[in-house]
Amino acid sequence: MAGKNKVKADRTATKLDVHQPQMKIVGADTCIACPTPCARGIAYREKMEKPGAIGFGVPCILTLK
Repeated sequence: MAGKNKVKADRTATKLDVHQPQMKIVGADTCIACPTPCARGIAYREKMEKPGAIGFGVPCILTLK
């Protein structure tokens, strides 16, 4: 009887196994109250000060986890 060769799968890091840091998306009100404003946040605040501006938030480097 012919035996089956068992092949061990090499477990390498897949995309699901690797943790990538994520930043939270914050609004202009959070950027205004921020104690350490960044360049990205300042630019976003200036953009949102214009009348009729529509914003979707900006990634905050301080909320990196």
